[in-house]
Amino acid sequence: MNEAEGPDRPMHLVVHDYGMGGVWFWVRARSAAEIVASCSEVEVVDDNETVARFEGDDDVAAFDLDALPAGSVLAGLRDKRDSQRGRPGFGALVGRERVYLSDVDEEDDTGTLFLVELGPDGRQLRNVVVEAGGPGVRRDMTTWPINPPFDLYDPDLAAKAVDAAVFEAAWRRAAPDPDDEQ
Repeated sequence: MNEAEGPDRPMHLVVHDYGMGGVWFWVRARSAAEIVASCSEVEVVDDNETVARFEGDDDVAAFDLDALPAGSVLAGLRDKRDSQRGRPGFGALVGRERVYLSDVDEEDDTGTLFLVELGPDGRQLRNVVVEAGGPGVRRDMTTWPINPPFDLYDPDLAAKAVDAAVFEAAWRRAAPDPDDEQ
């Protein structure tokens, strides 16, 4: 057994989740934390049922984190992470129990404001959408089937962080989403 195959470098199930699906990989690394610190927009899956479902699936590619092939999806995500490193705000949101973000939709000119509460895994817990002139609509996101994690290492997200009080004030003013089953 060579060093790359030792027990100190186990295989981890990793997904690059883009909302409506994801790309799955097995990645050999020293730890799950090393993987998410090295590659942007990935999640290490440790749910036993999910891991068991993918074990033995020959269609899931396996890689060594220290030797990612050039041009692979993971190499691209590693390069993206490397470009983020050293920028102000890199990793600033990692390890927090709650993260609150505020962002204006730049793609339209309506001034729609999005406020999001994230858990420590980067998944949305609640959100508020405030369109110009309105109190907003609030949603509990914990039961939504499509809820990919935000990359908490991303320095661009750190620039959008707001205080919990800002989010909570918008949550109180907003009307419940009529589609929520509450």
